[in-house]
Amino acid sequence: MNDSTSHGPIVVLAGGLSHERDVSLRSGRRVAQALRDRGREVVETDVTSGLIDLLDSLDNPVAFPMLHGGVGEDGGLQQVLSLLEVPYVGSPPAACRRSFNKAIGGPLVAQAGLRTPETVALPHDMFRELGAAHLVRALGERVGFPMMVKPARSGSALGCTRVTKPSDLPAAIVAAYSYGDVAVVQPYVEGTEVAVTVVELDGEQVALPAVEIRPESGFYDYTARYTAGHTRFLAPAELGDDAAAACAEMAVTAHRVLGLRDLSRADIIVDADGQPVFIETNSAPGMTETSLVPLSVEAAGYDFGLLCAQLVDNAWARRS
Repeated sequence: MNDSTSHGPIVVLAGGLSHERDVSLRSGRRVAQALRDRGREVVETDVTSGLIDLLDSLDNPVAFPMLHGGVGEDGGLQQVLSLLEVPYVGSPPAACRRSFNKAIGGPLVAQAGLRTPETVALPHDMFRELGAAHLVRALGERVGFPMMVKPARSGSALGCTRVTKPSDLPAAIVAAYSYGDVAVVQPYVEGTEVAVTVVELDGEQVALPAVEIRPESGFYDYTARYTAGHTRFLAPAELGDDAAAACAEMAVTAHRVLGLRDLSRADIIVDADGQPVFIETNSAPGMTETSLVPLSVEAAGYDFGLLCAQLVDNAWARRS
């Protein structure tokens, strides 16, 4: 990685109006400080009605989106930046949409041959019109218990529930609908939970060391993710060489299949046989003090600020 630049200010975009606003602000602050520590000029801003005027007022800006959920990961912001011809770090709009929607991303990765749980996508209007009792029975027969219920379009485990018996399923589906109009139901995969970061450096897609996740509660929910001390992280993960290599290959393959760019984080479960199961890939992973990407960057022996600066320089180089 080099540390040269010819662009203007780096505009770190954080906040937004999604359920993950607080996480986004924390991610944005950490990225902004890391870039400043590398001597880069940084402007921090929320996504407001004044954003376009701000970008227009700057000479040769490069955007570093750190929005999570909603407009930050569904390709909307990236589409606007593309229209404004402002180079930005991260994946193009279509790739963001594919990865953000679990009802789309999971099946696409499965079609590419990666092992992933069967996904049942259940729109809210179907649940409402057809009745919970019939669908609960059908889901129990098709998916089985335990199962995971989650919103199709959300992050940070918001609205996600592990369901062990039929009587708990209706409430879990309703919880998922509070974050979107489609719920995704999958078999629960037992095993070691790991996250694998993929970064693009010098034209090559590189999988960083897997981070193993051991939440005290047994479930990696929002509290476990963003409250210091609630989860133990091992970087690198305590995996055998074959399992670690398989996880790395899976993460890079998913990154390519979904058309992602610059940076992504794959969530994977390694089962009792040491075989990885793909859960999902995040195109805008968190960068907070308890987030997984900075841990994997450190485990790889990279400097976090230098990596962020390199991603900015790569974005600037793509502008033509």
